[in-house]
Amino acid sequence: MLKLRHLTLCVALGGTSANALAAEELHLYNWGDYINPEVLTRFSAATGIKVSLDTYGSNEEMLAKLQAGAKGYDIVFPSVHMHDTMAVLDLLEKTDINQDPAFANIDPAFLRAKSDPKGEYCMPYAWGTVGIFYNKNKVSKPIESWDDFFAEAQAGKKVILLDDMRETLGVGLIKDGKSVNTTNAAELKQAADWLIERKPLVSAFTYDSVPMVQSGDAAAAHYFVGAMMYVKQDPQNLAYVIPKEGATMYQEDVCVLKSAPNKAAAKRFMSFLLQPEIAALNTAQQMNGTPNREALKLLPAELRDNPQVNPPAEVMAKLQIFGDLGKGLKQYDRVWTRVRTAN
Repeated sequence: MLKLRHLTLCVALGGTSANALAAEELHLYNWGDYINPEVLTRFSAATGIKVSLDTYGSNEEMLAKLQAGAKGYDIVFPSVHMHDTMAVLDLLEKTDINQDPAFANIDPAFLRAKSDPKGEYCMPYAWGTVGIFYNKNKVSKPIESWDDFFAEAQAGKKVILLDDMRETLGVGLIKDGKSVNTTNAAELKQAADWLIERKPLVSAFTYDSVPMVQSGDAAAAHYFVGAMMYVKQDPQNLAYVIPKEGATMYQEDVCVLKSAPNKAAAKRFMSFLLQPEIAALNTAQQMNGTPNREALKLLPAELRDNPQVNPPAEVMAKLQIFGDLGKGLKQYDRVWTRVRTAN
């Protein structure tokens, strides 16, 4: 993903003094390119609240920074399993966002966090799949599966996997018909063996594969549905597909930190995101899925009806989402280390 290192937005409203604006701030900590900048601009214009945005590359990076003592952040965007982890660690503020009348726009199916089944703390933000992003000019035929992906590598083309423990082990587990949340040692070993057997075919493990696929330096990459942003810009040359064996899906939530210095502003931002036109504005730029049912109606048909972005029921049935593994995470750490250090 693109990494926006720091973005600050402040739009002065007519008749509002600079000193008054300085008293109202909001500090977001989000994934690299996971919000439409126009959403932040509109929020500042509507409220006079100055918004700053810092970014992270993984749930683990975000949590580690907070646990190391990072202060000043108001809102984070954890994946569902990290939402549950942060709840156990008592890092999240109860917002009662579910009492907002506009919370009725949220599809209850996306209240996935076991620690927050009613949405009393956090709010579903966005969701999507993790599949294969590829350059049409560099593959022998359209990619439909992980077998097709590795067949291109066997033919001498460069392919890339994510440098992500859960996602990449998840590919091995899905190929074997297993749960991406298994803690069965034999199943994890089999997934690792499958990946290690194919490791010589993998050119790199990285999140930064988009430029390589765009340029044709790599034929295909394991990547997020956000790649549809690039497919939209260059549909003749680029494509994204959900592998027919199935895939992982992700969902991030909007959470206010218990240590947030600007809790009132944070709750206003959550309410702002509930507005269908704002959620649709964000989704249309991000090219992913939205849990906001009213926003879905406002999306352009080519996005709303795109089967790679909003898959049909039979594909949705093959998608798996990560859960909080608790102590089982140590097993994954060991198996992943084995994959990454294998020759």
